[in-house]
Amino acid sequence: MTRMIERWFPCAEVTSAAKSGWGSGRSEKALFTWFAARPLAQARAAVLTSLLPWPDDEAEQRRLQRLVREAMAGSSVALQELTAVLGEAYPGGCSVLDPFSGRAMIPLEAARLGVRAYGIDYSPVATLAGQLLADYPVRDWAGEPELPYASYSYTVDGKITDRLLADVEAVLKEIGRRHETAMAEFYPQVNGKRPWGYLWAVTLPCQECGRRFPLTGSLVLRHPLPKRDDPGQSYRIEVDRKTDTFHAVVHTGKPSSQPTLMATMRGGKKVLGKSAICPFCDHVHPKDLHTRLASEGHGRDELLLVADLDDEVGKQFREPTEREKAMATRAGEVLVKEPDFAPGVPAVPDEAIPVGNSDTIRPSLYGAHTYGDLCNDRQTLSFVRLAAAIADVGRELIDKYGIGPDYAAALSGYAGSAMVRKLKRSTRGSTLDVLSPAKSSYVGVAHIFANEASVAFSYDYLETGLGPGSGTWASTVKETVRVLGGLLRSAHGRPATIERGSAVHLPYRTGSIAAVVTDPPYDDMIDYSDVSDLFYVWLKRALGPTHPWLSFTSDPHGLQEKAEEIIVKRFFAKRTASDHRTSGFYDSMIARAFREAAQVVAADGVVTIVFGHGDPEVWHRLLGAVSAAGLVLTGSWPAQTEAGGSAGSANIVTTLTMACRPAPDGRATGRASIVEAEVRQAVKDRVPMWDSAGLAIPDQLMASAGPAMEVFGRYSTVLDKLGNPVEPDRYLLVARRAVEEAAAIEVDHLPLESFDTRTRFALFWVRLYGKSVQPRSEARWQALASDMDVKSLRGLLTDSDKGVRFIDARTFRGGIDDTSPIIDVALAMARAWPDGLESVAQVLADSKRDPGDAYLWACIRFLSSRLPEADSDGLAWAGLVRHRNGVGSAIRGVQAVQKALDESAPKQSTLF
Repeated sequence: MTRMIERWFPCAEVTSAAKSGWGSGRSEKALFTWFAARPLAQARAAVLTSLLPWPDDEAEQRRLQRLVREAMAGSSVALQELTAVLGEAYPGGCSVLDPFSGRAMIPLEAARLGVRAYGIDYSPVATLAGQLLADYPVRDWAGEPELPYASYSYTVDGKITDRLLADVEAVLKEIGRRHETAMAEFYPQVNGKRPWGYLWAVTLPCQECGRRFPLTGSLVLRHPLPKRDDPGQSYRIEVDRKTDTFHAVVHTGKPSSQPTLMATMRGGKKVLGKSAICPFCDHVHPKDLHTRLASEGHGRDELLLVADLDDEVGKQFREPTEREKAMATRAGEVLVKEPDFAPGVPAVPDEAIPVGNSDTIRPSLYGAHTYGDLCNDRQTLSFVRLAAAIADVGRELIDKYGIGPDYAAALSGYAGSAMVRKLKRSTRGSTLDVLSPAKSSYVGVAHIFANEASVAFSYDYLETGLGPGSGTWASTVKETVRVLGGLLRSAHGRPATIERGSAVHLPYRTGSIAAVVTDPPYDDMIDYSDVSDLFYVWLKRALGPTHPWLSFTSDPHGLQEKAEEIIVKRFFAKRTASDHRTSGFYDSMIARAFREAAQVVAADGVVTIVFGHGDPEVWHRLLGAVSAAGLVLTGSWPAQTEAGGSAGSANIVTTLTMACRPAPDGRATGRASIVEAEVRQAVKDRVPMWDSAGLAIPDQLMASAGPAMEVFGRYSTVLDKLGNPVEPDRYLLVARRAVEEAAAIEVDHLPLESFDTRTRFALFWVRLYGKSVQPRSEARWQALASDMDVKSLRGLLTDSDKGVRFIDARTFRGGIDDTSPIIDVALAMARAWPDGLESVAQVLADSKRDPGDAYLWACIRFLSSRLPEADSDGLAWAGLVRHRNGVGSAIRGVQAVQKALDESAPKQSTLF
């Protein structure tokens, strides 16, 4: 049976739905903190089109396309009709498997269609997240005994969702009550109220005067908001050199002094990393010095300020009372006496942060050796007692109140999810969050994953207390109930089966799955297990009575297992420690996973892979793994599903949804030139569809990988004219060049392809990106597609902190002669522009080009039109265009002077 995804895919609808509303999946993402935020719209489209048949009748094709489009617009009626279509197409029922389930967005969408949905994930943390999203909300819990907590009520009016929501809210509030009772003495009330937050700083000994001083990066506590007559708040560090002490002083308005962590300037430019300046003696401690001191254990936590809740301005900061300081200290004394959770499971997590993991767990650079070291003593004690409350309630539900194990696991699981989201804002990486002064006087707490998927560290950080406010248990409970309520309103179908397992050992019969639909790990983008081990060490303590499987691990550190985790471990090669998760490991394991998927999928089924990456090397390796698994592409479809990250990392906007089937027997041998022509034609045939879907040229360049591999997969092997096999990545470059050709870009009515290679590269780059920063991988793509090596880009692109961008003419260092490419001449002319027309004319004379060279002036006009008005090079090129006649006159003068000099020069003797 041909599947819809092999003939059609709702690209435009996925792009549109992924941006907002149900299709963004923001509500589902908010239930449990995870790191691959793929939109729900793409999951729905991939599941639907991978299961739906593609009928021969054109009218029926159009009807199914209409229903899918309506479903992508959020129509429940269309989903019901499509569910009926699937029932007719699969009389015995059908199933969908995602072997890289993550938070289970794909199984969730399959479950909503009423099909058997299975999710497998290697991470136990992700497995729990998937159960909370795609399994528990759809189950019928009506037969469970009522909970003993009398603070809630629910009604059964034909909907079972009210029961789960009410019970989750009751359990979370009961846990919160117990936790507050256990921690009340350590967060004393002041004036009858509990503070919201506490500002801390790590102190280090000055290497000059020996006194301890706090490292603070910002002194702003609340920005002024004139429209509310709020002057804002800041603080300063005051020192007493006689007693060798310091304290923080709160004042209104903007900061009146400088923080102790300051950007280092050298030659008028910021140097990477901030220096710590002792407020006692002004001694400067460079970043490597204060980092070393912290890593050697010299850091100590010091409570600086307290944040109360004010009815008018919100968070109001003050200095801590002596009792508040004392109870913060006492928390550390009590912490060491806390009982173990179970034999061999101490209260404070002693699981070691693996060596070489400092890029993922940043606190390990600053003295943290275990996951229990990431918080200060009071934060740690708070989590110990919160985890204990969750464990106690879970145990009571089963042993004391007769709640079934599955329902107890569900209720405790949502408590675990709330704890995970509280952890996100409760370590030394959680800083005070103040919005820009023009927007609001809002004050909150920032989360620890601000730097994408790595746990942050900050010398100055905020601890949330027991009072209401962002980052507190009360706030997290409220958000959990809100998100779960929204999820339950759309809960229908059948529960998905979400289990922990390995994608290379699937527990399903051969040919038993109608469609495998998966979004596998993207090479080295996210260290899933390493970054979620912080959650794992606390979850296995809190959920031990209800989720005993969480504790089963063979990892030597007691963390999540990583032996079969299919990622490339970022930065491991830079460390002295080794890691088995190399590129070679990833390639072999992802190929095994795809081979397993091909084994369990039905004979007429498809293996659908969602993938996106900016690096040509990663695409080469992924497609090699697809081929090694015995799969060939039968359909590929682009959509803009990502927001894009920083230019140097996970900067993905467009992803491909690729349908694959086992390679058929009897494929012919292809000839390289013929296959190249077929790839070019396939790409050109797709361009109109990509245009109608709103894909810009950069997105089309990425999307071109799909048709290239579809064509390549038609052949068992492709040989060049010498009979040597051709690698598939050659056709990725052919496809990208075909996109450029299909765009039919003209430069002042001259075809882009008629320019020299270097100039063509430069003009195409500026056409796509101007001077914006792009990933270095994009430069490699473009260079390869232009038959250039990376070295040949020197003088065109320049490095920035997060990637590369087009060069500023003033920094162009190339010499000009009669062999210089057009773009080099144009850059040199812009560089010379501030020195006057004679300098510009000298450049043109050195190039030996005709002053009226159509290609040169077309290049200059194009560059001037593509750069912002304020750009200095854009201004120079625009000036050159306006003064073109003057340049011509000036060059004639330069040539006349040169001719006179040549004629007056003494002639060399020709005698021997």
